[in-house]
Amino acid sequence: MILKKYHKKWYLNIKNNQKNKFMSKFQLPTEIIDLPSKGVLYESGSALAEGSVEMKYMTAKEEDILTNQNLIAKGIALDELLKALLITKVNLDELLVGDKNALLVATRILGYGKEYTFKVLDEDNQLVDRTVDLSKLKDKELITDTQIEAGKNEFAFTLPSAKVDITFKLLNYKDDKNIDKELKELKKLFPTKPSPELSLRLKYIITSVDGARGSKDIRDYVDNYLLARDAKTLREEYRRITPDLDTVYKEDGQEAVKIPINLNFFWPK
Repeated sequence: MILKKYHKKWYLNIKNNQKNKFMSKFQLPTEIIDLPSKGVLYESGSALAEGSVEMKYMTAKEEDILTNQNLIAKGIALDELLKALLITKVNLDELLVGDKNALLVATRILGYGKEYTFKVLDEDNQLVDRTVDLSKLKDKELITDTQIEAGKNEFAFTLPSAKVDITFKLLNYKDDKNIDKELKELKKLFPTKPSPELSLRLKYIITSVDGARGSKDIRDYVDNYLLARDAKTLREEYRRITPDLDTVYKEDGQEAVKIPINLNFFWPK
């Protein structure tokens, strides 16, 4: 369940209700949304370290954000939507990618309800409608069978083939944006070369190699020394421990389907 706790609080959508007695009659409910990470990896001074955030229900004003062509073109429409709905003051750049996914699904439920219909290919390779209940999606919580220091987003790992000790972190939204920006710049410089996305993500994930923490050292190791079998194992470990929302949906008698989260998630029609 995304909305795990109902929060009996009402958000006044005005700055001073005494100045406007008519508007003071209208209030919006809010919900407390639990984060899959439980806030464990955020620094103690961050509001996200509480493990949950407060969000208000979507109004017609927020729908304007979803249809703003300028925001859509810049790829920031969903970011601006979250900023408008979050009552808890947080820095979106700090959000772990999995926590942000959970907030987007919660936003969809608060805005348009728990049922979501989208197109999938059936066994005959034909597009058909599939309706899912978003409230049934489960949190994939942080795996804690490895040593974790509260407030520190870093994990120790030994590359099994090279026997090299490294540390790595879980990517946050700022990292994701920087990776996308770097990939676009590389595409412009080298349009005919294959995308280096897999290795680039590893350069952002790895925080030290054999004690060396310099970005140049990490990038050099990934480019020239990281064995493919070790890279594969590291990616598997990263996925294993990452807290997220499990967007693979399955009901009895139906095949599992991965729910796409994009602008159509909020405007399926």
